[in-house]
Amino acid sequence: MATPSAPPDVSLTGLRKQFGDLAAVDDVDLDIAAGEFFTMLGPSGSGKTTTLRLIAGFERPDAGRVSLGGRDVTDLPPYERDVNTVFQDYALFPHMTVAENVAYGLRVKGVGKADRARRAQEALEMVDLGAFGERKPIQLSGGQRQRVALARAIVNSPRVLLLDEPLGALDLKLRQQMQMELSNIQSELGITFVYVTHDQDEALTMSDRIAVFNAGRIEQIASPAELYEHPATEFVAGFVGTSNVIERGEHRFTIRPEKIHIGPESDAPRSGYTGETGLIREVVYLGPVTRYIVTLDQGGQLVAIRQNLETSSQDALKQRGNRVRLQWHPGHTFDLTLRRDS
Repeated sequence: MATPSAPPDVSLTGLRKQFGDLAAVDDVDLDIAAGEFFTMLGPSGSGKTTTLRLIAGFERPDAGRVSLGGRDVTDLPPYERDVNTVFQDYALFPHMTVAENVAYGLRVKGVGKADRARRAQEALEMVDLGAFGERKPIQLSGGQRQRVALARAIVNSPRVLLLDEPLGALDLKLRQQMQMELSNIQSELGITFVYVTHDQDEALTMSDRIAVFNAGRIEQIASPAELYEHPATEFVAGFVGTSNVIERGEHRFTIRPEKIHIGPESDAPRSGYTGETGLIREVVYLGPVTRYIVTLDQGGQLVAIRQNLETSSQDALKQRGNRVRLQWHPGHTFDLTLRRDS
């Protein structure tokens, strides 16, 4: 991470990008420290990819500045910025070998043949493809092609690596494996990663910090734990994980489903806990956990999750129609009204 005196690796100030009547990026301010794994998270059209393209130089801002390591690069073309980008579609040259693909950028820069072969091999070994240099991309799996794209991006040790939904084309199991590998590679290299995704689990798994985008603006920047436990807005509460919103008088609170204890209506109220009674309207068995949707006697509904430590699917589904008492500790709620009014 950057020392207090060092400039951030990426600094965005008042950044704005308009497409017709749409403000794709609307007055974004953001600092990303050296060596940080920083994720820009949000739904489609939220502005995260446009922000990434502004950092890379593929788009020019209508207002604001982009700095890399304290150097203003707003008016510089992509090839003069110390960044590389990894895309979802890999963009490998099919007629080149894996090693030639990785070394291509070095060749363009005029690096000697022996030096670029050595550096390409080192990059391939970094992504566990050291023995695959002579193969063509078509001979590789999707996960292996993604690793080649990553090796090509890190071979010249850029200050910042930009990753635009790089795992989106992979199946779930491979995507989860690659998440851990990317995190390990980033830690080993110490290069600043700026990662774009719409997948909240991916963001929570890998990131040092996360910026949640919505309608061209940043709703919140925080560590994964802070973002999940203390969402700053109702949008963040709903987008990052599942969250209940409770309205009581003039206040709106959030509570995560896993923080709610669900038991028979006859259960005694727990000391210091808030509780409500209601009827289980729906039961969704999800393997490790069961999701219970409860219609409250006071109006509205809450979703509670219980681990299936000793519960079978038949046991869970039999709970539909039962009356229950939901209880939670006030410390696990978060008052959205206070955040909205502050």
